[in-house]
Amino acid sequence: MVRPMESDSGARLERLSGMLKRRGFILPAFEIHGGSKGLYDFGPNGGRLRNRVNQLWLEHWTSMGNVTEISCPTITPYEVLEASGHVGEFSDYMTSCISCDEVSRADTLLEEFHPNPDSLSKLELQSLLEKSAPQCPACGTNKWSTIISQNLMFSTRIGAGNSGREGFLRPETAQGMFTSFPALYRHFREKLPFGAVQIGKGYRNEISPRQGMIRLREFNMAEMEYFIDPEAPLNHDYTQWSGLQMVMLSEDKGELSITIAEAVDSGIIRHGTVGLFMAKTYDFLVNVGIDKSRIRFRQHETNEMAHYATDCWDAEIHGSYGWVECVGIAHRGCYDLQSHENYTGKTLRARREFPEPKEVIIDGWTIEGSVAGPAFRSQAGQVKDAVEKLPSDTQFPCEIILDKEVVVVDSSHVKRLQRTDLITGEWFIPHVVEPAFGIDRIIWHILDHAYQEIEKQDESYTVMRLNPDVVPVDYAVFPLFEKNGMQEIAQKVSNILNSKRGVVAIYDSSGSIGRRYARADEIGIPICVTIDHQSLDDDSVTLRQRDTGEQKRVQILDL
Repeated sequence: MVRPMESDSGARLERLSGMLKRRGFILPAFEIHGGSKGLYDFGPNGGRLRNRVNQLWLEHWTSMGNVTEISCPTITPYEVLEASGHVGEFSDYMTSCISCDEVSRADTLLEEFHPNPDSLSKLELQSLLEKSAPQCPACGTNKWSTIISQNLMFSTRIGAGNSGREGFLRPETAQGMFTSFPALYRHFREKLPFGAVQIGKGYRNEISPRQGMIRLREFNMAEMEYFIDPEAPLNHDYTQWSGLQMVMLSEDKGELSITIAEAVDSGIIRHGTVGLFMAKTYDFLVNVGIDKSRIRFRQHETNEMAHYATDCWDAEIHGSYGWVECVGIAHRGCYDLQSHENYTGKTLRARREFPEPKEVIIDGWTIEGSVAGPAFRSQAGQVKDAVEKLPSDTQFPCEIILDKEVVVVDSSHVKRLQRTDLITGEWFIPHVVEPAFGIDRIIWHILDHAYQEIEKQDESYTVMRLNPDVVPVDYAVFPLFEKNGMQEIAQKVSNILNSKRGVVAIYDSSGSIGRRYARADEIGIPICVTIDHQSLDDDSVTLRQRDTGEQKRVQILDL
């Protein structure tokens, strides 16, 4: 009998967590020193599983053909995150228990009193906190301090002594891909659309880490920035998902069971590329072992989205902690490239060619080089760009702003610019669609969904029915006994398997064969190879399948 996931959920979660720690999947970091909230180790089995999930994710997106992988530093200069808005906006609201000083996120405290407290303003959260008076998770009282905003980034110094500059540990991988846009544009021969992917660490000084792997202070994330021309026609083909009814929670329509094509055509999904990436996200999650019946997509409400986003959907997975956001798929417009361009003065643009050349009348201003050059020196180029953007009726002298510095331009610095040009194209700031994956949360749900407790003949044991593509170990090799040459054959078989690229095999000779099968099942090994007396005679071995228990004999050479 298989014990269902939902029964006795609290005790099941405790048993699952204990097994994951005992078998080296996920365990508290620095435990001998008391540990630290929000920090976990991936142990010997967890580390291999995580690397396989990462590799599958990379292959999933780079197989599109116009997507490449890059890797950017995790230490990020202050200016980068100031330009992106993180310095001013990357915050959560927190409150402290007056009795015990326990700090909590305000929206987390209020989840049972509001369907989406994360969408509330500071004043709305404060009002709801005072009205509902939730209990402190540490001491049980219900008196709370005034809600304040707390920036979540870890600050650091780049460089030593007085020469050091402010920086942060990155809260996301995205910004390095935006600042690398010129290199990516050259790499793809200056043709849109294209994407960049990156897998790596992110850091957020969470106010109250909770629910194990769900909210961490150091975490693994995988993101893609897909750059598109907003005026180019979309030619996405959704036919491979035509028979797939996906569960969607639409802002306007509520819960639906609908195909991707229907959702895009009806405007529920507001951009076709967002829809394409929702479908590809679903495929990835199912391919790594997420139960397809426990996946849904929730659309962000208008007051929940960032001001620059036109649409955003979360892929949510149901498990031991309920529905949890694991992927965000957002249409970010041109906000990020525009922000970095405005901040630095560097061009982050792509070019589109017109079907037919256009005649354009230029009536404006440019600089008088012989006067403006000596007057503005190194700033002359920036002044020229700014002056040429001024309207034709501008009166001089006038003030322009360069890198937050005010520069006065008078009539001797400029001259009239009047001409007719024939132009063949124009420069524009690309838009971006971003799928962002929380790898740790996905791995947690892979393990959660794979974990099964089986009761048989008054005994119970655990099987991790992991997808063979993500298992930490592919084969377990057992000598029935370590004598009569069985151990030598078993070691030879183990060496043969491990010599194959991408294959991991372990050798285990401890305990009865039944106990060894049970240990292999507990970490999800799909196939066990047993060497017995017959192996000594005919070089055959027994293969035992994890999920069915089926056994068959094959020749060693056929493995």
